[in-house]
Amino acid sequence: MTTGKITANLPSRDFDATERFYAMLGFQTEFRNAGWMILSREGMTVEFFPHPDLNPGTSCFSACLRLPEIDSLHAEWRGATDLPDTRNAIPRLTDPFTLANAPRMFALVDPDGSLWRVLESA
Repeated sequence: MTTGKITANLPSRDFDATERFYAMLGFQTEFRNAGWMILSREGMTVEFFPHPDLNPGTSCFSACLRLPEIDSLHAEWRGATDLPDTRNAIPRLTDPFTLANAPRMFALVDPDGSLWRVLESA
């Protein structure tokens, strides 16, 4: 059996803006050229590709981040940003919530409309 790592690949209308946004969330740039950007935080990696014509309001891109506990990350991101919790705002950061038959989670939508589900999982 091979062990490996899977990383999310998300769109970016502007690498500079994406890099600044994710830096607020504690991500550091590992690689960047005109066609690709890789950001990481504490062993977690997300990769971005250019998509200058993306409409953030109709984006269907998403990623999941699973952690044993989500409250400390939520508090950190809430403290580092002034993102609204308004349902249709882009970007936005929700408070933690629980849906039926789903783990406790919160949602982050980045400036390009990509949805992050940050899930609490044992």
